[in-house]
Amino acid sequence: MFETFGFENLTAGQAALWFALALGLAFGVLAQITRFCFRRMIDGDDRRKAAGVWLTALAVAVLGTQGAVAQDWISFANHRFMADGLPVLAIGLGGLMFGAGMILTRGCISRLTVLTGTGNLRAALVLVVFAVVAHATLKGVLAPVRTGLGSVTLDVTPALPGSGLLWAGVIALAALAYAWRSGNRPVTLALAAGLGALVPLGWVGTGFVLFDDFDPIAMESLSFTAPATEALFFTVASTAVAPGFGTGLVGGVLLGALAAALVRRQFRWQSFESPRQTGRYMAGAALMGLGGVLAGGCTVGAGLSGVPTLSLAALLAIAAIGLGGWLTRAALNAMSVASAGSATRQAALPAE
Repeated sequence: MFETFGFENLTAGQAALWFALALGLAFGVLAQITRFCFRRMIDGDDRRKAAGVWLTALAVAVLGTQGAVAQDWISFANHRFMADGLPVLAIGLGGLMFGAGMILTRGCISRLTVLTGTGNLRAALVLVVFAVVAHATLKGVLAPVRTGLGSVTLDVTPALPGSGLLWAGVIALAALAYAWRSGNRPVTLALAAGLGALVPLGWVGTGFVLFDDFDPIAMESLSFTAPATEALFFTVASTAVAPGFGTGLVGGVLLGALAAALVRRQFRWQSFESPRQTGRYMAGAALMGLGGVLAGGCTVGAGLSGVPTLSLAALLAIAAIGLGGWLTRAALNAMSVASAGSATRQAALPAE
């Protein structure tokens, strides 16, 4: 369909770059305003409201994506989410690692990308380390880990059986029912819905509007694992590689978050408070980088964009991420209680 627009100075790939930049700008603005983050549902002070925002976005993403499939605009038949052989070990372990990492860094990688645009230097360093480790897992020294774990597969149907629209309706109704009682203001839920609409917009934009038989591009939507590695590689080797969808998406998110923070007077420089905190965040970044690749995506790539495809791989990934986050939160809380009790007993000794 791309050639019907008569673009004479842009290839499909170049148009995808500008399209991704626009998607990223919108995501950055909306995610900053709504504080969109999967981690907040597990470990935030306002977990119910955070869940309402995330689930509202998911509901719109599922309905829009499956609506586009029903219209025959796009198909996921040849997408990596629907590949034969479910790499259950890689997805399960990767999801657990990513979930642990997002608790240690106090943010999933999408949220940390947004925070980078608001002046958070902790998030910026995490983003760089995440991209380096993810790239090493895709094409570097950690690639044998990926291929080894990925070789353990289950021969199952790659997608949920039955009608896609029926599944979309069930998921959306359940998500919206919770979101409506989450305590969020209607305007917040409306903005979350707009964020969710970016997912089918991404799928349709790259898979239908910009489809070109002579210059095919990958069908993509919102994600942060592969795009972060692409943006990193372009940053250090821009004279050798051309920017793609991922580079535009990450750049757009950073600019959108920066603009929203400046307009709302929320921009401020923040950094680490101690070497111990730095070590915790670096460990979390490495876990998310490795885990994001093994799981096939992050909370946005495998969750917000992946679940609407009705892929079993995406559903398993987001479930494993949630479980990894919950287990890590429970472990840290137990350690904190034990440490506080020990300190109390030690402080009482001089008085005795």
